[in-house]
Amino acid sequence: MELTVSTILVAFTGVFLICFMKGAFGGGFSIVGIPLLSFVMDPVTAGGLLAPLFIAMDLFALRYWKPSTWSKPDLVLLLPGLVVGIGLGYLLFRVLDHRAVAIVMAVVTLIFVGLWLVSDPKVIIRPRSTPKAVAAGLASGVTTMVAHSGGPPLAMYLLPLGLSKEVYAGTTSLFFTVGNATKAVPWLLLVRQKPIPSRWAMPALTLSWARLSWMSCLRT
Repeated sequence: MELTVSTILVAFTGVFLICFMKGAFGGGFSIVGIPLLSFVMDPVTAGGLLAPLFIAMDLFALRYWKPSTWSKPDLVLLLPGLVVGIGLGYLLFRVLDHRAVAIVMAVVTLIFVGLWLVSDPKVIIRPRSTPKAVAAGLASGVTTMVAHSGGPPLAMYLLPLGLSKEVYAGTTSLFFTVGNATKAVPWLLLVRQKPIPSRWAMPALTLSWARLSWMSCLRT
């Protein structure tokens, strides 16, 4: 993969949008990343390039979303399913070829966009549910591993709890900090066999833009 001007511009755009959504909502809306980068590289390569960038963004996010903004009872229920889901997503990658993986990524993205378009904007407050939390964590783990799009399943569980904006964002931020750190190694294992001499140059080029974008988000 050559570092052309179009590749760099598309990467910068994707990172900016992800940083903006992380600054506004604490993360979980990284679904835009792979579709954008897929214009200039294959989806698996895009996923591998984004994985270390998410960790860098999370380090800055944790400086803002303090432990007081974390809903610890929900995280205790969500995180085990998240880790298991990431493992299942990795196994899915191992048994499918790259064309099938690209189709899975596209289907996941389209499903979540469709759900967003048809969903009722009114949120009905519901009590905390252990089975729903486990299912949401598992679904988020699979989809964040497959397409960096674990936000919708998590939102479906957290929004009806009636959390404050700060607690919702902080909980989401920590959830995906754990998820991004967990899935980074599987993603790098997936792309290590690909002949991409510049795959480490891309994160280096976009890291500075990620930092500037994140700092800009915090000031708004």
